[in-house]
Amino acid sequence: MTATSVERVNGTPLPAEPRFEYDPVAHAEAEAIRTRAEAEREALLVAAQAKAEAEKIRAAEEAEKQRIANERAAMRLEKERADHVAHLAKKEAEAAKAHAEREKAEQAAEDQAADEAARAAEQQRAERWWKWGARGIYAVGLIIAAPVQFMHFWDPHRKFLIAAPALLEGFALVLAFGAAWAVAHRRDVRPYRIGIMTGAAIAAGINLYGGVTDRAIGLNAGLIGAIASLGGPIVLMAYEHGIAQKVDGIPSARERRAASRAKAEADAAREKARTEKQAADARAAAEKAARDRAAEEEQQRRDADRKQHHPEVWAVAEALRSARGSQYVTEQIWAEAWHRVTGCKTVGITLEMEAASRAQQARVKTATEMPIEGSFSLVDSHRPARAPRDPDAPDGRRNNGGTPPRRTSGDSQPPSPIARTQARLERTTEKKD
Repeated sequence: MTATSVERVNGTPLPAEPRFEYDPVAHAEAEAIRTRAEAEREALLVAAQAKAEAEKIRAAEEAEKQRIANERAAMRLEKERADHVAHLAKKEAEAAKAHAEREKAEQAAEDQAADEAARAAEQQRAERWWKWGARGIYAVGLIIAAPVQFMHFWDPHRKFLIAAPALLEGFALVLAFGAAWAVAHRRDVRPYRIGIMTGAAIAAGINLYGGVTDRAIGLNAGLIGAIASLGGPIVLMAYEHGIAQKVDGIPSARERRAASRAKAEADAAREKARTEKQAADARAAAEKAARDRAAEEEQQRRDADRKQHHPEVWAVAEALRSARGSQYVTEQIWAEAWHRVTGCKTVGITLEMEAASRAQQARVKTATEMPIEGSFSLVDSHRPARAPRDPDAPDGRRNNGGTPPRRTSGDSQPPSPIARTQARLERTTEKKD
């Protein structure tokens, strides 16, 4: 097979074929570009992986935060639910307690009402029995006394006298009814009672007289008739008297005794309290008198002592006391007088004591802050003295060309406190000069 070369196409010469030659610089550049691209790709890949990892970590952190938030919300909700349950339980307990107290109060009210009803029923029963008993006694007395009076007033020639017993006994009965009316209408009962007893006494006298003078009646019948004529009205009047006191609100003897006993107890308690208060006031007055007496004795002792040991100050204090109208030389007056005489504000301190104290303080300050001079000035004052150098010893600087060695921190000991104090004093003196 032979190769065929075409030189022209449609009369147009073909361009010469390009010839590629190896260029190391271009190859290096291309390699560099490729390496850079590979590195950039790797960097982008690493960055993408790092970003993805960061996103994953952030997502995990967000998920963890969300989980914690959800747990906190759940715990908060659980706490709120528990608080709500406790609140409901507390409300139920309070409602149950209130219901129990209400039931207890209602039961107590019912018991009290039942007791009051039972007491009222008992009172009504007793009053009913007392009412009908009194009326029964009156009726029995009327039954006994009326025949005696009928026998006494019976006269075949004057038959109209047969109505006399009805008049006498009816007189007391009608007045008894009048007394009942007066009680019911809150009127005065005394006239009716006087009338009842007058009619009963007349009927009893007639019955007794008939029993004594008439053999047909006899003394026994006359006596029992008299008792019956008096007993019935008396019992009925006693009943009406009790009813009248109840209507008028008049206390009974038992109630008056109870009120009197309560009043006596209250008076005794007030008397005891008054006695205790008087005793307490007496003790307080005695204690105050004792304190005043002790204070007066102490003031006298203090005045005598001051007058004896400080006559000049005492004279000024007396003048101040008299000018100010004070009863005693008070501590304020004494302090002012002391300052006026001695010039010192502190009581008890004189100028000599003040001068001696300040001189002593100056000596102490001089002794403690004075610089050390002489042979003792180097003792622990600065740095320890070095040992003298041997003249025959070689110079250490020759080994390094004569350059002194470099000093570093910690090569020498720090100055002592005394040296610092000495330097401060010297600087202070220089500034003053």
